[in-house]
Amino acid sequence: MGPTAAGKTDLALEVAKQFPVEIISVDSALVYRGMDIGTAKPKPEILHDYPHYLVDIIDPSERYSAGNFREDALRLMAEITARGKIPLLVGGTMLYFKALQQGLSDLPSADPAIRAKLEDEVAQFGLAHLHDRLSNVDPVSAARIHINDPQRIQRALEVYEITGQSMTELTKDTQQSLPYNVIKVIVSPEDRAVLHQRIAERYKNMMSAGFIDEVKALFDREDCHVDLPAIRAVGYRQAWAYLEGEYDQETLVEKAIIATRQMAKRQLTWLRAQQDGVWFDSGSGLPVEQVVSYVKETLKST
Repeated sequence: MGPTAAGKTDLALEVAKQFPVEIISVDSALVYRGMDIGTAKPKPEILHDYPHYLVDIIDPSERYSAGNFREDALRLMAEITARGKIPLLVGGTMLYFKALQQGLSDLPSADPAIRAKLEDEVAQFGLAHLHDRLSNVDPVSAARIHINDPQRIQRALEVYEITGQSMTELTKDTQQSLPYNVIKVIVSPEDRAVLHQRIAERYKNMMSAGFIDEVKALFDREDCHVDLPAIRAVGYRQAWAYLEGEYDQETLVEKAIIATRQMAKRQLTWLRAQQDGVWFDSGSGLPVEQVVSYVKETLKST
């Protein structure tokens, strides 16, 4: 586990050389086919030598939820374990990790009529108005959900309007145990400035590698639009706005880097709450020896 640009994939490959593992990706963007540059997807030769489950499994026009991930991950973990191997889950989508560890509540399915009404409210009154409404009916969710996150704001209000109960109430008793001994390795540079520098370098390298062309291919498709989860991914939504003419390329890079840093901050906040996680500093290189030693010792005691 770790924030974006922390070195998770490279570290996982080193671990895979030392232990009988099979890798499961825990990344909500890597599931999409054709989204390679902007997601920093492992190169085809790496995926060939070290297969990653849950990479390139759906089209960007489709949706993939935390519930889908939990179901797929549990199935894969059981299959890997039955083969005598160890599931190695690698990624930075903390919602997926949370769903896997704690389960998901039985929330209602989306209601197209209510969703359309909420979208009309956004168009008429703005997103801040919906966030204020959410604060009145579910202050816990409102404090957790950023004011500029339309998907989660609308979903929380949708749940309330369908059930008459807040999402906080519906999810408070959903804790489910994971039937595995879990070793949590958290990797991140201790110096936040190092992480910020890596994020900026990664995004500039993506631009040089043809990221705009990758997004343009999606932009030109009739079945892709800005409200899809794939297009809302960090970096992609800023590039989409650039292609729509909202700002120039320099502003695109600036906005994408800022958004990625904000995402990393949220990831780190969640990771700090993982009391059973062990942190390793990747600021001056991958902590391969330390992690391998820790895993070996932990496996001996389980």
